[in-house]
Amino acid sequence: MNNILVIDDDQELCALLQEFLSLEGLQAVTVNTPLEGIEMALSGQHDLVVLDVMLPQLSGFEALRRIRATSQVPVLMLTACGGDVDRIMGLEGGADDYLQKPFNPRELLARIRAILRRAQAVPADEDGKAERIAIDDLELVPGSRTIVKGDTELSLTAVEFSILEILLRQVGRVVSREDLTRKALGRELSGEDRSIDVHLSNLRRKLGQRQDGSERIKTIRGMGYLYAA
Repeated sequence: MNNILVIDDDQELCALLQEFLSLEGLQAVTVNTPLEGIEMALSGQHDLVVLDVMLPQLSGFEALRRIRATSQVPVLMLTACGGDVDRIMGLEGGADDYLQKPFNPRELLARIRAILRRAQAVPADEDGKAERIAIDDLELVPGSRTIVKGDTELSLTAVEFSILEILLRQVGRVVSREDLTRKALGRELSGEDRSIDVHLSNLRRKLGQRQDGSERIKTIRGMGYLYAA
């Protein structure tokens, strides 16, 4: 059973989410203060964190920054407004996804399950050897969800890892924004949703350029993205 941590100062909402998620087969723990929430998020006991932006003492963005300093536990942020600023700040800070309040609990459940699927490790092949994808100075191992650049293991969120895996499996070929959103985020692309672009920007920053200075991931205007062969 997956363990979900909800950090939100709305006690009534926390109680409702705890009951709803438990009925859906998820174990939910709630906390109403960010400092306690950060400590619990870093305990390694939770598979996903649902984090509200508007919190007392310090904002959800600061809580996310402190979590991301040492942990890549998946984080879904709850925003009180639909403005792009909050969404982009959360995604740039390392959130895996966001959802605007008020929300349909079924939509929250769908987002949680999509993130958990991305973060789930894939078993080794029948011969016991883990699949590896090696391109340039990158080596990606889907089973252990690890990516190594040269001799350095990179720290990617679940979404960033999924995006990179999709692009590497189709190296040299364009993958549309619609396909990336569907496969990496688990939902259809809407007109104003720029989530996939922000995740790609974060991924580019973490990967850096090739040794010859060329871009690894290229934007093909009007078509999508590709990992350059």
